[in-house]
Amino acid sequence: MVKNVIIIGAGPAGLTAAYELLKYEGYRPIILEQNNFIGGISATMKYKNNRIDMGGHRFFSKSLEVMDWWENILPIQGAPSSDDILFNRTPNISQKENAPNPETEDKVMLIRPRTSRIYYLNSFFDYPISLNFRTIKNLGLIRMFKIGFSYFKSLLFKRPEKSLEDFFINRFGQELYETFFKDYTEKLWGIKCADIAPDWGAQRIKGLSILKVITNILKIGKKETSLIEEFWYPKFGPGQLWEEVANKVSQKGGVIKLNTKVTKVNMEDGKVISVEINGNETLEADYVLSSMPIQELITALPDVPADVKNVASGLKYRDFRTAGLLLKKMKLGYSLNESILNGMPKDTWIYIQEKGVNLGRIQLFNNWSPYLVEDYQNTVWIGLEYFCSEQDELWNMSDENFIQLAITEAQKIGLIEKEDVIDSVSYKVPKAYPAYFGTYNQFGTIQKYLDTLPNLFVMGRNGMHRYNNMDHSVLSAKAVVQALINPQQNRTEIWNVNAEKEYHEKK
Repeated sequence: MVKNVIIIGAGPAGLTAAYELLKYEGYRPIILEQNNFIGGISATMKYKNNRIDMGGHRFFSKSLEVMDWWENILPIQGAPSSDDILFNRTPNISQKENAPNPETEDKVMLIRPRTSRIYYLNSFFDYPISLNFRTIKNLGLIRMFKIGFSYFKSLLFKRPEKSLEDFFINRFGQELYETFFKDYTEKLWGIKCADIAPDWGAQRIKGLSILKVITNILKIGKKETSLIEEFWYPKFGPGQLWEEVANKVSQKGGVIKLNTKVTKVNMEDGKVISVEINGNETLEADYVLSSMPIQELITALPDVPADVKNVASGLKYRDFRTAGLLLKKMKLGYSLNESILNGMPKDTWIYIQEKGVNLGRIQLFNNWSPYLVEDYQNTVWIGLEYFCSEQDELWNMSDENFIQLAITEAQKIGLIEKEDVIDSVSYKVPKAYPAYFGTYNQFGTIQKYLDTLPNLFVMGRNGMHRYNNMDHSVLSAKAVVQALINPQQNRTEIWNVNAEKEYHEKK
């Protein structure tokens, strides 16, 4: 008898789970996605003939299992693309026989050089911070002395890590924390670092410190996550890979329903028996795998204990809004060995540390993949990213006003000129970032309750309320599938994804 496995969400976790389940007989995955597109936050949106990545997604992981999984979906390029040749940035291309050439084939993963920097004091700083001449020149000797002094002080006097602020200061010192981490992080989360749990730092940059930056400069040991020099990237953006996974799922007998919102999860004798969709249809379920925001899942479940409901209702999220701008050129000028066409810098993304603007980050899509841009040699296609919360002014601003704000702020800090804007578009991503404040410190109450439901599993970024990368979503989905087909296996492996001391994304 075939068992119905309802999968809530067609993002990386949901699609991975469906793909993995189809390797076993007797399971029929049915993916329910409330949006009209595939990929979740990793979707690639198409505006006219340009494509926009909702956040900038590197395909790189410490887990060879994940890297092999991705490569099985889209093979790695076997020849440089035209922009690599044009700008003398030829990567270490694949030597595999019959590897696809991105100039002639579409189903291919590019190998991209990684460059991202911080824009602060009208200057560029390497990210992560490097101890080089440019950094010293931009900061000045007095500030550099303060940074060095406070760093050595942090080595001698460690703070109890009760907050993200403690986490940063213990690794970088007070001065460097206030210079490069405090303002951007508070812009991202909309709350003081002192009020954020240290778990975010532990999951995002746990291996990084000044000592690791120095050893990286000296080529000692392995590179940490933020120090990798290359990454993979689908020719037409991350959504291309997840759309390919969706195609394979459908071809193998899985079902994907778009514009389908789960409104209620029905239970009987402590087990899930069905889900209600769009408020007017019921689907029977032998299992439910959920990547929907855990706050919404708890609301959809019946007879949830009051303490679990209270913790779930207090979970917080940060939302995301981006303005895509098509430009004739950027305003920035560079030396010849660093410049790219039309005044565009070499970065894939730029962190905006400048005070006085809400702008948080800029994506330069020409550098992610030239194939995202219809005319990448004569136009610049960028995404201006803002972090906000639903119901606040920025989130509810009209598209026209939001785009004008983005253009004004980008011009204010010297990145573009208004007259160079050719076209524009705006997108919103609700619940993009699970937050480490609110009732997050009581999350164990939710986890303990969910583990008592034998045929309900959670996975992925929002499903587990963790600021995970794509590789973690893949790994959590694979762990869920293994727990499903091996009922005697406990769920420790699922919750351990991105909770161990060694972060997966490592070179």
